[in-house]
Amino acid sequence: MKTKTLDDLFLEQLKDVYYAERKILKALPKMARGAQSADLKAAFEKHKGETEGQIERLQQIFEILGKPARGKTCPAIDGIIEEGEEVLEEFKGSPALDAGLVAAAQAVEHYEMSRYGTLKRWAETLDMKDVAKLLDATLSEETATDTALTELADSSINATALEAAA
Repeated sequence: MKTKTLDDLFLEQLKDVYYAERKILKALPKMARGAQSADLKAAFEKHKGETEGQIERLQQIFEILGKPARGKTCPAIDGIIEEGEEVLEEFKGSPALDAGLVAAAQAVEHYEMSRYGTLKRWAETLDMKDVAKLLDATLSEETATDTALTELADSSINATALEAAA
């Protein structure tokens, strides 16, 4: 049996995040439709466009590696997206819906930030400078999205959910 290397691990995690991004791309329009806040809808729509670019970057990385762009089922992202869908169903019409959607979206962002951070470090270790730059661009976008969601929650979403409960 062949010994698995960091190159092998890198490729497996790349397939994982590729699958995740494609699942996220399908989930974002549902979240945007479900959001009650116009600002939150806009944030989800903006991130959908960014996710399309992130998928293109991943395809570039597969091309650089000479590998087909194929995903590998990721139970973690499936579970996180399922939780978001539960929020959409269970809190539909509720003042707390948008707060729940922000939380669900941030769970996705934190997963992605973890994956992209690791992949970037491994690319640097493997001396894949071009790949590391592509991964860093995506990591920066994911971090910015997470920050924007926090600011949106702090500026209006959480207060709206609280006021409605009072």
